[in-house]
Amino acid sequence: MSAGERDVQDPTRALKPGHSSAGHLEALLRSGEFAVTAELSPPDSSDPEEVFRRARFFDGCVDAINATDGSGANCHMSSVAVCALLTRLGYSTVMQVSCRDRNRIAIQGDVLGGAAMGVANVLCLTGDGVQAGDHPQAMPVFDLESISLLQLLRGMRDEARFQSGRKLMLPPRVFLGAAENPFAPPLEYRPQRLAKKIAAGAQFIQTQYCYDIERLKTFMTVARDLGLPGCAFILVGVGPLASARAAEWIRTHVPGVYIPDAVIARLAGSQDQKREGRQICIEIIQHIREIEGVSGIHVMAYRQEEAVAEIIQQSNVLRGRVPWYPGLDAARAGTED
Repeated sequence: MSAGERDVQDPTRALKPGHSSAGHLEALLRSGEFAVTAELSPPDSSDPEEVFRRARFFDGCVDAINATDGSGANCHMSSVAVCALLTRLGYSTVMQVSCRDRNRIAIQGDVLGGAAMGVANVLCLTGDGVQAGDHPQAMPVFDLESISLLQLLRGMRDEARFQSGRKLMLPPRVFLGAAENPFAPPLEYRPQRLAKKIAAGAQFIQTQYCYDIERLKTFMTVARDLGLPGCAFILVGVGPLASARAAEWIRTHVPGVYIPDAVIARLAGSQDQKREGRQICIEIIQHIREIEGVSGIHVMAYRQEEAVAEIIQQSNVLRGRVPWYPGLDAARAGTED
């Protein structure tokens, strides 16, 4: 690990001018590089080796790893724990925070704890309703939603205080993110919703899955007219589809995911539907890379994590750049011998 990467884990490290965190993801985006992030689904286990095994799928192909927070209202290892484990090894992580399960007292404590362990990026989410998950009898909290959560965390970071007004000795130096869905109706409302999240404090955005480039282009045209790409970094969500049947199920049962008929028909007409789903993802990434105002992609490959490296490599989205991973410096040294 280089000295620069090692410093990412130190919450007391001096910030660069104009930066709100000492993290690798913010530095990369501000440098103008096209970023690649990916989503790690936390295990149904207390075994840390399972977290490390899943993270290794992304070695050398992603710049930061998101740890989901009870995605779909299903219970897994916590996001803050996954991030803490991965930062020990030097990975850049994005801690997701859902408002569904914790009130503002617990959330503020979790963000402070995450920052103390080296987490530099926080994605603020309202969260899916409990009825969608495996504990529908659970009591939902929703003390906050994504915009009020952004405002709260921005106050903690920039004003060094809890929401109560009590002072913080060392504020959490975090890069704040939010989610957006350019593909779900009402389409004309989506850029305005994004503008509200940016005004509340969002510095980077990760979107829902993109399977319709034309809808994305329309969204980005309006976003550029509003000046939003100059205020926050937009990373577009992508992911491979395993089959036409899986795509049909996703668009029917997963709220907010839009998959055009033409994509499902292409999958259905293929002899190897999983391979075709990955090829569609590669082509979408290549189109996204050329859209003005897009700063990166966010790969969500549920149960296909082993395909991420291949998809990124074949898309050429990194254009020769190799993101850091544990062991990269040793690998580089080996090639120099």
